[in-house]
This record gives sequence, structure tokens and C-alpha cells, in this order.
Amino acid sequence: MIRLAALVFALFGLLLAGPAAAQATHSLKLLQGEDIGINPRYLLQDPNGRSVTSEEFRGRFQLIAFGYTFCPDVCPTTLVEMAAILKQLGEQSKQVQAIFISVDPERDTGKVLKTYTEFFDPRILGLTGSPAFVKRAADNFKMRYAKVIEPGKDSKNYAVDHAAGMILLDPEGEFVKKFPFNTPALEIASQIAEAIAQR
Repeated sequence: MIRLAALVFALFGLLLAGPAAAQATHSLKLLQGEDIGINPRYLLQDPNGRSVTSEEFRGRFQLIAFGYTFCPDVCPTTLVEMAAILKQLGEQSKQVQAIFISVDPERDTGKVLKTYTEFFDPRILGLTGSPAFVKRAADNFKMRYAKVIEPGKDSKNYAVDHAAGMILLDPEGEFVKKFPFNTPALEIASQIAEAIAQR
């Protein structure tokens, strides 16, 4: 019930930000990969247990976020925005693969991850893997995370402190840009649409 309330709250907050977001217009600035490396890579599993690599989506842009399903606010907000971006892109969304990588493989089983991402948009693919492979992926994208257990609390009832924002890779798998958390969805969609048009 608490998690559902958090999702509704995140959606409401995004809708309130809509008018300001609609006014945002920025040109795409291709970065040289100095932030996370030119070709960040991952080897993870989809909700059905099938291995998925960053090479899987050659020919399409990838919009990637890291988080976990028990996240109370940042992740629901990010996935609401991701769904809004796909909707805003319309037909161009077919050229974008939206990906949510869980940094909580202990609790985020394939079934849990699938249910979570599909709540926002069935086109968002949830990925996870062993703790070692998740850490390698996060390190490659320079997305830090750490388990947080409050003193005196049940060790299974933990939070995960993690970096936020969305990362865009181009159809060759090269880093284009990191969008900070709470960048308006319409602004991100506009920049992605421009990048698609430039190709």
C-alpha cells in the first residue's frame, strides 16, 4: 500500500511539473564520454532469465536508469518520466529501448521486476543479475549504490542509496548524455527526438 501511494505521489508531482517542462527546449550536445566512458557495457538478465548485453540493442538508442523496486520516491518518479518520454516520442519511441537496471538483485526477482516496470510502461525492460554483474554494470556507468541498514532494524528491511538520473546511449552503444534526476520528461524527449532526426 505504501509503495502504491509513492507511485501515485510521483505521478502527481510529474503532472504538476508539466507546464514548465513543456517550455524547455535544448539542443542535443554530444559528449565525448568523459563522464562514464565512451562505450559503457553490461551483461545482465531479463525477467525471464535470458542473458542480455548492451550489444543486444545495436541500431537503437538506449535510455537507462538504475534503481530498485522498493525505492520509495526517486525510482517511481524516474519511471513515470521514462514512460512519459516514450509517449512523447510517439512513433520515434520504436527507435529507443528504455531500460531499468535493478541494483537490488536480492529482492528484485525477474517476476517482481517485470510487474514493477510494466506498471509504468510495458516497453520498459527490467534487467538485473548476480550482485557481481550488477556491480560491474553500475561501475561501467559510474552509478554508485550502497545498501543501507538502519541500526536495530531487520537486515532484510533495508534501503539502497543509489545515484539517480537517466543515461542515453546511441545506436552504436556509445555514451551520449546523462540527464540529471528530475530533468523534465519533455526536455529529454525533445533531445532524443533531435538525436534520432540527426541520424
